[in-house]
Amino acid sequence: MTTANLAVAERAEAMPANEIDPRELRDTLGLFATGVTVVTAPGSDGSPVGITANSFSSLSLDPPLVLWSLALKSKNAHLFQEGKPFAINFLAAQHQELALQFARPVADKFDGVAHTTNARNVPLLDGAQAQLECTVSFTKELGDHLLIVGQVDAMRSEPADPLLFYRGAFASLQN
Repeated sequence: MTTANLAVAERAEAMPANEIDPRELRDTLGLFATGVTVVTAPGSDGSPVGITANSFSSLSLDPPLVLWSLALKSKNAHLFQEGKPFAINFLAAQHQELALQFARPVADKFDGVAHTTNARNVPLLDGAQAQLECTVSFTKELGDHLLIVGQVDAMRSEPADPLLFYRGAFASLQN
């Protein structure tokens, strides 16, 4: 066992999982920079729904699968059932306000937001640096979140500097 692995093992022994402080865990996880997305879907009544999420990750290239998670307490969790369509819109560095608009509890998150809809009535945000049009393949309740795995059905991209989230705040690349 390497010195680094030994140190990790010792820390794991020192702090059982049920004694991990949630705030300290959140701060530690915040050290992993992530991209920022807006997940969009048709609502139960057909109106557009959008949720800011940084829990997105690629899962598989063959078949093309992605995953993300949503708090179980979200009023939109029921929309993401097997077979339902959704899209992942990757935000660019200039989209901080857009990310905040979809993160806040406002009546109409799409107010003033330029978008189109695809054939399955999924909103696609204009100006997103990439979009993945997906179908829910699998969901699983884990802890306080719903894990959502989606099959990628279509995609488009226009690479730009990404909007990042790091240590609880928006960040950008420094080249």
